[in-house]
Parts: sequence; structure tokens; C-alpha cells
Amino acid sequence: MKPHHRIFFIQFAVALSVGAFLSRLPDLQRKFGLAEGELGLLLAVLSSGVLCGLTFAVRFIERLGARKTAFVTVFGASLFLALIPWMPSAPSAVPLFFIAGIFTGAFEINANIETDRHEALLEYRIMNRAHGMWSLGFCLTALVAAGMRQAAVSIELHTFLTLVIVLIAGSIVFSGIENAPKRCDAHPGHAPLIAFPTVGLLPLCLVGAAPLLAEGASVDWSAIYMRDVFAVEPFVGGLGVTIFSLLIAIGRLGMDPVVDRFNPRPVAITLLGITVIGVVTVATATHPVVALAGFGLTGIGCSSVYPLAISAAARRRDRPALVSVAALGQTTFLVFFAGPPLLGFVAEQLGIRFSYWTVVPVLVAALLVTRALGADPAPVTDRPEPVQPHG
Repeated sequence: MKPHHRIFFIQFAVALSVGAFLSRLPDLQRKFGLAEGELGLLLAVLSSGVLCGLTFAVRFIERLGARKTAFVTVFGASLFLALIPWMPSAPSAVPLFFIAGIFTGAFEINANIETDRHEALLEYRIMNRAHGMWSLGFCLTALVAAGMRQAAVSIELHTFLTLVIVLIAGSIVFSGIENAPKRCDAHPGHAPLIAFPTVGLLPLCLVGAAPLLAEGASVDWSAIYMRDVFAVEPFVGGLGVTIFSLLIAIGRLGMDPVVDRFNPRPVAITLLGITVIGVVTVATATHPVVALAGFGLTGIGCSSVYPLAISAAARRRDRPALVSVAALGQTTFLVFFAGPPLLGFVAEQLGIRFSYWTVVPVLVAALLVTRALGADPAPVTDRPEPVQPHG
């Protein structure tokens, strides 16, 4: 197994656990007897944990290294997400949401930094493929979740089986991870205890956050949207997440050569435009098939903008790459996890269709600042020149 493939599996493994959990949110909502706004509060607790992980985990990741961090973060997130459905009530599950979020935030920093360093060694882009493995894992687990919901398999058993799979596969794959060297032009300083965005990083934060807001709306609320608006069967309702995840995975897995050829900015502009079309299609759909098509377009559009923002942040030279990636992650994942709860409040007050309209202005704002991505090809790590014999 190639070294960067092991890093890919970090994304895949976490996606299996997170996807299994989020795909069963309608069942968790019923189990705890929650309204959309109350479910949104639980997701806000999860987002708070993610924010804490992204803010305070940088120095710990630097000390532990890639392999130990992979074991701790992936297994930790999977365990606590699997425990949540076993809780007797929503209040008792609150601490588990928060702890799962901390591990998820720390995982994000570790996976992205190691992917960027392997890009430097390989001398071509792999960031989209790494995030494509997340989407592929999410797609597979969403498809399984749709079938399990249709077969009336309990959410407790489903998340437990997912945990077992992640523990077994992760133990095999993560044992061979080795730290990749830093880029030759990396900032020489040490990571601080706390990471925050700088003013110069804010445009990249917006570019990365906008598609994640659309992604969160699609992943967290699509099953509930399909149920409430069209009253479809559980399997059909779960297809929204499945189609979205499949197309976002296909887009990411095939996008790296496209970015190398056309550069990040024009690719991002095109994808953000497709995302706007997809979200509007969902918001105005009059038939389940049209809504599913909208989720598919949204998946294609969301596919590679966030990975492009991560790569651009990792290559900034004003701070260590760990800090820039963590700071970008704070903003983007706060939107990913906190955005859907806010959309839940909008849905409760104004209807779930209107909640999708609220995503459009954020996408348009991101289109206006795509210049922050730059147009330079991926830099490579300097390699030592061969020693020439004398004489």
C-alpha cells in the first residue's frame, strides 16, 4: 500500500462513521422526540466540539505525529458517534456529541496536512482525491443506511457495526503510516497552542465554507426534506444523501488533473456556479426526481472547492501550514456543522424549502473572492542535486 493511500484511508474511515450517523438523523430525531430546532441544537454541540478540536489540537498533532493521531482521532470519533444512539435521552447524549466533534476536528487537521506534504513528494495534486475518499466512504455508508432504514434495522445496531468495521480496517491500515517530511519552503516556526484565522486568510475561509454549507444542507437535511415535502419511502428519502455523496466523490476523484491543467480559480468559479444551480433546483423542485437531480448537481458543484481552499491555505508562508489549515478548518467546519442547525431553525419557522434559498447568497459571495485561490500550479519540494564527480 502506497504511503499516501494510507492517508486517503483516514478520510474514508471517518466518513464511514460520520455518514452512518448523519444518515440516520431522522431515526435519532424520532428516538429522542425532537423538533427540527432541537435536533439543530444537538448538531450545534457537535460543531462546537469540532471548533475546539481545530482550535486547540494543533500542538498535540505535531507531537503525536500522523500515525498516532490517526488512531486516536478516527477511533475516537467513531466510538462516540456510535455511542450516541444508545443514550436514553437527548440531554444524556450532549457530552458525546461534543467529544465526537473534538476528535473530528483534530482528524481534519492531520489528514489535510499529511496530504499536502505527500503532494510535495509526489509533485502532483492529490488533495481532491483524498477528499474524494471521504465522499466515497460517505456515499457507501449512506447507501447502506438507506437499505438498513428500509429494512427497519435499528440505529443502535447500524452504528455499532460501522464502528467494528472501522476499528478492524483502521488497525490494519494505520499501523503502516509514517510522517511525511515538511515542504522545503514551509514556515520554520512551531505551531502555537491556539490557531485562529488571519485577515489574509478570510477570503479563503469564505471560498471553503460556502460549498460546505451547501454540503451540510444536503447531507443533514435531504432525508428530512424528501420525507416532509414529498412523503416518499425511507429508501427514496435516503437517495438524496446517496446521490449527492456519489457525485461529490466522482468529482473529487477525477478533479486533480483538471486543476493541474486549468488552475484552481477557473475550476472553482465553474463549480460554485453549478452548486448555485443545484441548490435552486432543490428549493424549487415539484417532484422527487427533480429534487434528487438538484442534490446531484449540488454534489458535483461542491466536489472540489473546499480541497482547493485547503491546498491554498497549506501553501501560505506567513504561518506554519498546520496553523493555516486548522484556522481555515475552524471557519469551514463551523459552517458545515453549525450551518445545518441554523437551517433547521429556518425550516421550523419558514419551511424547509426556504432554508435552501438561504444558502444561495453565501455561494454568490464566495464567487466574488475566488481570486484568493491564486492561479499558480502546485509547488514542489526541492530535491538535492546529484553530486558530480571531480575531474
